[in-house]
Amino acid sequence: FGSRHQAGARKTCVERRSQEARAMSEFTIRTRKFKSNPLLGRKQFVLDIIHPNMANVSKKDLAEKLRSMYKVHDVQCIQLFGFKTAFGGGRSTGFGLIYENVDKMKKFEPKYRLARAGFEQKKGAGRRGKKDTKNRCKKARGKEKTKAKSSGGKK
Repeated sequence: FGSRHQAGARKTCVERRSQEARAMSEFTIRTRKFKSNPLLGRKQFVLDIIHPNMANVSKKDLAEKLRSMYKVHDVQCIQLFGFKTAFGGGRSTGFGLIYENVDKMKKFEPKYRLARAGFEQKKGAGRRGKKDTKNRCKKARGKEKTKAKSSGGKK
């Protein structure tokens, strides 16, 4: 009984993998409200994705499909954001931008989206580190206070 049960479990795992592989290609993209924006050097549009039997489609997969649809030379020039999945699943809607080149994208995209895409680096200490330093300074007096400030996030 045990060996048969394990074989059945393996089969379902293999079936699941093949379903996932098929699901990668099982989504369709439609663009609407397509607008060419020459002042910002980009094309902008609303994306409608139909993805039955899938929870969601990754932005990486969407960017690859858009790259082939619109003959974009660099995937990094494609920005996708603001996706909402319709109630019940199977359909998602989001917004997309295709920039002419990376320089235009760096010029016009907000910093947080550039950071998401991996262009900008986070700067400075984090919120928690700043709070820890502040609270350490409260406890110290005199020369120890300057020492606590200079140590930053470390104790």
